[in-house]
Amino acid sequence: MNVRRLIPATAVAGAVALGITALSACSGPGTAGGSDGKLDVVASFYPMQYLAEEIGGSHVSVTTLTKPGVEPHDLELSPRQIGSLGDADYILYLKGIQPAVDDAIAQSGVKNTVDAATLTTMETHGAEVDSHDHAGSGAEEHADSDEETAGRDPHVWLDPVKYAEVAQGVGKSLEKADPDNAADYRANTEALVGKLDALDTEYAAGLKSTTTKTFLTTHSAFGYLAERYGLTQEGIAGVDPEAEPSPARIKDLQHVAEHDGATTVFFETLASDKTAKTLAKDTGLRTDVLDPLEGITEKSKGHDYIEVMKSNLAALQKALGAK
Repeated sequence: MNVRRLIPATAVAGAVALGITALSACSGPGTAGGSDGKLDVVASFYPMQYLAEEIGGSHVSVTTLTKPGVEPHDLELSPRQIGSLGDADYILYLKGIQPAVDDAIAQSGVKNTVDAATLTTMETHGAEVDSHDHAGSGAEEHADSDEETAGRDPHVWLDPVKYAEVAQGVGKSLEKADPDNAADYRANTEALVGKLDALDTEYAAGLKSTTTKTFLTTHSAFGYLAERYGLTQEGIAGVDPEAEPSPARIKDLQHVAEHDGATTVFFETLASDKTAKTLAKDTGLRTDVLDPLEGITEKSKGHDYIEVMKSNLAALQKALGAK
């Protein structure tokens, strides 16, 4: 089960005090430390890493705290990683999705720290999304979180429009952090926003006319995407994509599938397909992958954000009966 583990504040403070400077435990391109003259950027997980690399270009050296293949919500930071945060020139993260990271960053003392959640409007979605965001059964685990993050759906990167808003904010923050290269950051931001605008257009056209608007997923990560393109997300277990659905929930979803004409149960690349197959067997539906893009691995249907999002679109079109 994906249990969010919080790092005690005392442990965070102690690790920072040690002054450990290496980021060898992190993954990602480039070399940390700024010895090559580049801005030393630390990203919390893949959606933030992608923004930093695309916008920063040749002027940044990016490391990510979440290794490829690691489910971000399960992340535990080593003392070395925690202590190393203080040596970063710029930190980009998304508050509310990785509590251990939130706590460590709060103790890092880094001036140029950007919370992507502040760069767009965060929303709440259905009950299944709320459970993913630490409400309901997971509330006790996240009791120390700031009130303003409680109940919000953090998956803004799955909506190309919102992700573009975040990209624009990241670009402006990099301009301030490294004014000598502001023109390049501005140009790179415009190029990325152009790609995201094109992706939004492709999604809108591709999902405009479908046989059904409802899709079932083990991971309730697609609330923003569903809202953007007039779809309905039905989450199975919410917080844990590997959890077995209850008999009552299976019955509910059987009714939904029959009533709404749903055809497919989606699972993700970073978790087992056991739950999806269990439900599919009981409902006579098929299974497929809908990637929440929390990390890129060899199993991903694409090498980067844009490619995987296009694969997601193709999967949705097939499942929804796009015309």
